[in-house]
Amino acid sequence: MAQERIERRLAAILAVDVAGYSRLMGADEEGTLAALKAHRREVADPTIADHGGHIIKTTGDGMLVEFPSVVNALRCAVEIQLAMAARNADVAKERRIELRAGINVGDIIPDGGDIFGDGVNVAARLEGLAEPGGICVSGRVQEDVLGKLDLCFEDIGEQQLKNIARPVRVFRVKPAAAAAAPAAGRPESRPAVPAADKPSMAVLPFQNMSGDLEQDYFADGVVEDIITALSRVKWFFVVARNSSFIYKGKAVDIKQVGRELNVRYVLEGSVRKAGNRVRITGQLIEASTGHHIWADRFEGSLEDIFALQDRVTESVVGAIEPSLMKAEMLRGRSKPTESLDAYDCYLRALAAFHEATPAGYDAAEAFLQKAIDLEPHYATAKAWLAYTLVKRRAQGWSRPGDAAKAVRLARESVAAGSDDPMALGRAGLALTYFGADYDLAVTLADRALDINPNSAQVLAPSAWVHCFNCADPDKAIDQFNRAIRLSPRDPELASILSGLAFASLVAGRNQGALQYAQKALHELPNITIAHRAQILALTRMNRMDEARETARRMVEADPAFTITTRLPPYRDIMFRTELHNALKGLGLPE
Repeated sequence: MAQERIERRLAAILAVDVAGYSRLMGADEEGTLAALKAHRREVADPTIADHGGHIIKTTGDGMLVEFPSVVNALRCAVEIQLAMAARNADVAKERRIELRAGINVGDIIPDGGDIFGDGVNVAARLEGLAEPGGICVSGRVQEDVLGKLDLCFEDIGEQQLKNIARPVRVFRVKPAAAAAAPAAGRPESRPAVPAADKPSMAVLPFQNMSGDLEQDYFADGVVEDIITALSRVKWFFVVARNSSFIYKGKAVDIKQVGRELNVRYVLEGSVRKAGNRVRITGQLIEASTGHHIWADRFEGSLEDIFALQDRVTESVVGAIEPSLMKAEMLRGRSKPTESLDAYDCYLRALAAFHEATPAGYDAAEAFLQKAIDLEPHYATAKAWLAYTLVKRRAQGWSRPGDAAKAVRLARESVAAGSDDPMALGRAGLALTYFGADYDLAVTLADRALDINPNSAQVLAPSAWVHCFNCADPDKAIDQFNRAIRLSPRDPELASILSGLAFASLVAGRNQGALQYAQKALHELPNITIAHRAQILALTRMNRMDEARETARRMVEADPAFTITTRLPPYRDIMFRTELHNALKGLGLPE
């Protein structure tokens, strides 16, 4: 009897599992399962489909995928890991779902809907060797993709894999990789770039992962636009294109880039074109530690390639600035107090400011004053101190003399001739909030946005200026919404939502105002400015029982409330009077 012929075929196999799956399930079974389903639905499945992969099977903690092309298999794994890094950016380390991936090329044996053979087994064993968030490939995969993808492979030698007869040469893969040795043709060391006196960053050329050399121009154009836009952010330093582009086409070690260019942070990314779609990824890394501060990806159509390039630039710059500021605040807080200079005092002040408590504002004021004492012409510190006094007043924690002090500091900041858009915006806000100079405030806000239009840190103060000025509430609404789009997890989100509520009231949109106020109170239940917006919206809608309940909660949060001390000087007298009367009509003290 003839032996049954076994069908075999050559395929690229991707095996993926979840690192620490049992620990995650033990800590939060339902939450882990829900997150895994979301990651698969939103990241893994669509990315696999994009690259022509076929999911053979899934297990509780992993999946097995077949690809007709090893290049597509590796591209897919890289993009999934980049996307997971982006999704984990704001997740506590112990709760992160991190994937491990292994890729092999070999014979497989189909059997029903499943596949078997050493080609599959090696991929599964390689997955076990990968670090969380990492990818391991066999020597055959490395040989097949070499020169086709701009990736770095770290040879970790021959490995004896369980139930595999012969040792397998294994390589680790990193998307924008770090080579242990300098790339060929690059000197072992370069003259150090002089250190910047503020946070510093290099934007490396983005990798073209399309296999289409014509897309190099698009990738380079995106990077050049990002460098130009980041250069407008005056509180940090960006290395010029000519310096960062020396690494184009070379595998680099991020730590080495940090040393050679003398920068604290490195931004790297990739561009991939598929049909009429393009996907751009980016990640911000602290050079000295390799720690990922931020990562994200952006997708769009190539129908209007320049509009897409502008949108990517806006999104990347808008997302990087708050991430970089957060990293700098953490860095400042970790330094010993006795070694603080003016900038470190400023960073500590920001960290305290975002606590949004009386004690936090006290600490912020003390650190900012110390920064000014150390550097009397520190325009940004003066503007932030003025802004801190604005926030005190808005929350009902102001003291006699705060208004005059804030106006003085704002004028001194402007007089210093600073072109820091963050300083200009906050100085303008202080001037308008305390009714000192509406026209100058609008000029300063517009000037700040001319310098840096892609910063939530600049958009929000500008929007408040236009809200208090009352002349163009739609402009304020647009700027508040752009600030949220650029920084959706901003520490001042409740304040921004409150601004949207008041701008909507100025524009006569009561239902929208009520919804924004409710969202603000959901973010920060004791933000009393949102209470006041809600009261006016409810009064206009004749929902007086709810208005009275809101007033009760506001006074509970702010026992010292009086109308006179809490009412900002809106430029429109009729609007200011209406707000005053709505509060007075509920029996709140003058």
